[in-house]
Amino acid sequence: MPHGAGTELVEADETHRSRFRVAGMDCASCASKVESAVRRLSGVADVSVSATAGTLTVTHGGFVADAEIAGAVKAAGYRVTGREGSTAASGHHDHQHGVEDEAGAAGLHGHDHDDFAGPWWRSPKVHLTASCGLALVIAYLVGRAYPAADRWAFLAALAIGLVPVARRAFVALRLGISFSIEMLMTIAAVGAVIIGATEEAAAVVFLFLVGELLEGVAAGRARASIQGLTKLVPKTALVEREGRTAEVPAERLSVGETVLVRPGDRIPADGTVVEGESGVDEAPVTGESVPKRKGVDDPVFAGTINGDGALRVKVTAAARDNTIARVVRLVEEAQEAKAPTERFIDRFSRYYTPAVVAVAALVAVLPPLLAGANWNEWIYKGLAILLIGCPCALVISTPAAIAAGLSAGARRGLLMKGGVVLESLGRITVAALDKTGTLTEGRPKVTDVVSSGRADREVLSLAAALETGSSHPLAKAILDKATEAGAPVPPASEASALGGKGVTAKVGGTSVFLGSVGAASERSSLNEEQSARVEDLRGEGKTVSVLVVDGQVSGLIAMRDEPRADAKVGLERLRELGIRAVMVTGDNARTAAAIASSLGIEPRADLLPEDKQRIVRELQAKGEKVAKVGDGINDAPALAAADVGIAMGGGTDVALETADAAVLHGRVADIARMVDLSRRTMANIKTNIGLSLGLKAVFLVTTILGVTGLWPAILADTGATVLVTANALRLLSARI
Repeated sequence: MPHGAGTELVEADETHRSRFRVAGMDCASCASKVESAVRRLSGVADVSVSATAGTLTVTHGGFVADAEIAGAVKAAGYRVTGREGSTAASGHHDHQHGVEDEAGAAGLHGHDHDDFAGPWWRSPKVHLTASCGLALVIAYLVGRAYPAADRWAFLAALAIGLVPVARRAFVALRLGISFSIEMLMTIAAVGAVIIGATEEAAAVVFLFLVGELLEGVAAGRARASIQGLTKLVPKTALVEREGRTAEVPAERLSVGETVLVRPGDRIPADGTVVEGESGVDEAPVTGESVPKRKGVDDPVFAGTINGDGALRVKVTAAARDNTIARVVRLVEEAQEAKAPTERFIDRFSRYYTPAVVAVAALVAVLPPLLAGANWNEWIYKGLAILLIGCPCALVISTPAAIAAGLSAGARRGLLMKGGVVLESLGRITVAALDKTGTLTEGRPKVTDVVSSGRADREVLSLAAALETGSSHPLAKAILDKATEAGAPVPPASEASALGGKGVTAKVGGTSVFLGSVGAASERSSLNEEQSARVEDLRGEGKTVSVLVVDGQVSGLIAMRDEPRADAKVGLERLRELGIRAVMVTGDNARTAAAIASSLGIEPRADLLPEDKQRIVRELQAKGEKVAKVGDGINDAPALAAADVGIAMGGGTDVALETADAAVLHGRVADIARMVDLSRRTMANIKTNIGLSLGLKAVFLVTTILGVTGLWPAILADTGATVLVTANALRLLSARI
């Protein structure tokens, strides 16, 4: 497909989804203007905008060029600074070529995407606010020194702040947005000048700019909270090429290359350890504070910190596809999807603002017409009510909290794909959890060593000698236990695997067999005590291997996929939140019952994928809100059927790309943390709505009574906007 000069044409019969970075957005009003401008383009099917993330996603067909989209954004008063990718119905294309328009229209809006990335005093928004404030002070001094010039001095100060605002108002009007905050501000300021309240008009415009400045700071902080994750990945990497080690930019690493990670260095890319062993601090990606031991064939993630040993790592993902980049991308896309409460507030504001404008007009006109009241006095009150009616605080109350909640979760390894998911989690009443890999570690461990005539360590030594080199999960469990117990592993010879039965070899001249109970019984009989012990262990859901040395049973080794360390605590936390937990597993009933009994959870066993889906449907039919928690592959039907599907994983493709939410570090307790975060976020939203509407109600009454005027009225909106944004940002630092 040809493309050039930042423009890419798409075939007429394809539907593409393209994502752009947009400079200058920091409130819901900004997002609304960009959305309206882009929706007007021919061939555009859908538009999603996140002011918090500074992103624009466009679903389009036909010959829609990047330059057309950038032009529409520019016409709205903003600027496209980059294009991140395009997904077509016929395939997937990833691009990172820029769509830059340096001329832009940042001045039209008064600020830039990178306003607060550097020193704050370099921000255009700061310059505009400072200029208006300085002009206001000069006007006051001129008025004191030359009273005759008072009005003209304040008019000049007003013009400095109002002209950019008015330009934005008319841009919004051209896009079909009649009741924008800028339009209401412009009408109120001009009206105040007409009735002689020039000084107050200038003060109101200045306060409005201050409020916008604070909004920008808050939006920048919210954006930086998730974007800051990308800074965890080091700028350079030590790559091995042609037998030599060279330092190269980490973003240029290719899949398949091998990098050297020294102790204390951050790992530059997602990869697999090919040599070395070390403790790796995965807190930046998973939130897990305890370092994990990593050895050959273990996965490692970009941005995590290598501990005490050097590692050679084979790169498995390019820079833009590493775990951190994908988490950031998924969270930003989630912020574009509106939550049900946000959609309701949007619909409400469409009627609320015109209604307030109508009330303001009636307040300004009816008392003078019907009661002969003073026109200037009631027009003044009407203008104040006009400012009170600005919907910014109300409209931002929900997306600000949702964005903060999504970002707070992502930084702690709790990935939720959108406001709908974040809201739904708080209403969950039942959690249906898979067993293997969800409630349990997903790999067997040696739980019991029962020796007969030999020491436990000797039993482990002989068993490990037979299993050396095997990749079977049970073999790895025995080898891990031998290492943990410090049991030496002697060399074995004449090793032979007996299909479905076990393995035999010579160890120090002794014939040794390790295998199933049935196969061992063919070589040596188990005594009554040993047989009883085998049945007891099997009753606990454990797999038993028998060690036979020179025809004599020398020991039993029992293994089981054990519950995660925090599984019991995690289930208790769910119960504390009023959520019932059910185990749904394809494993046999005896093993499921043993694990369920130790965890205090109701088991449903011997289930096929369709059975798990049926159970979810049955629970929903009883009025339950169900979260299905699993590995994201075998549980796909149930995950899709549940109200919320949650994938457990350690930053894998499954954990990031399937289900509605993902617990990146696989802790059962994190499911309860997700629910708690959801409920906190919804409580935050209710507080924000109460703050914004409450302040407006108070100022509405005091304005009609004549207690407050224009400049306090603007605080009912810009002040409330700052308050609700600051309240939402508390979620970023909340303990979960």
